[in-house]
Amino acid sequence: MSNSAKTIYYFSFYLFILGAMLVVAPNVLLQPFGIPPTEEVWIRIVGMLILMLGVLYFNAGRLELHGLYKFMAYNRIAVLLFLIAFVLLGWAAASLIIFGVIDAASGAWTLTALKKEGRW
Repeated sequence: MSNSAKTIYYFSFYLFILGAMLVVAPNVLLQPFGIPPTEEVWIRIVGMLILMLGVLYFNAGRLELHGLYKFMAYNRIAVLLFLIAFVLLGWAAASLIIFGVIDAASGAWTLTALKKEGRW
């Protein structure tokens, strides 16, 4: 497996853990970030979508689908920009930016691997 594929493949495990937590026990994950407990189904739907993204990342890495990696990396960097905007607009707690930092850092990791492989 190429290094760029590994960045995608490994990121899928983060998505699996995050998505599963949001489906099974969302309040356990939300509480440390100062987000009030919820019983709304929407947070579990978001968890389900994150799990589905995890499946896509897992297989894109495993199958070496390099044509997608640059787009996947840019999308993960965009998560940070969106979360910063949400905080600035007063829609989200600033503590959520940590998720954007994780996404952006992993996106940068993928882009770096692609450059080193000459796939830029």
